[in-house]
Amino acid sequence: MHIKHVSLRVSNMDESIEFYKTITELTISRRSKAGQGEIAFLTNGSGETEIELIYMPEGVRFKGKGMFICFETDKLDEMHKLAVDKGLNPSPIQDPGDKTRYFYVYDPNGVSVQLRVFPK
Repeated sequence: MHIKHVSLRVSNMDESIEFYKTITELTISRRSKAGQGEIAFLTNGSGETEIELIYMPEGVRFKGKGMFICFETDKLDEMHKLAVDKGLNPSPIQDPGDKTRYFYVYDPNGVSVQLRVFPK
């Protein structure tokens, strides 16, 4: 068993897509209207990572509190600089002493996104 995708309710579809395309390098695999709302799936292309973004003009909004999504990267310093350059106010890069390094940045909806390097 594995997670097929994580779904996030978003306030602005285009802004959220741009964030995830920039910070996680995911690309749109599917995008469609759903009544008054819209759904977009972003993927890494190989199928093991997929996020569903859901825009619905009405209903409960996710506040992003109490959770984060972790993405593995092999170019942490480059992505941190990109987040700084884009004005996304990332946390400093952390080195917890377990041979990993990481930083956090918030998506446009308040979801905490961690980019992390893991030992090979």
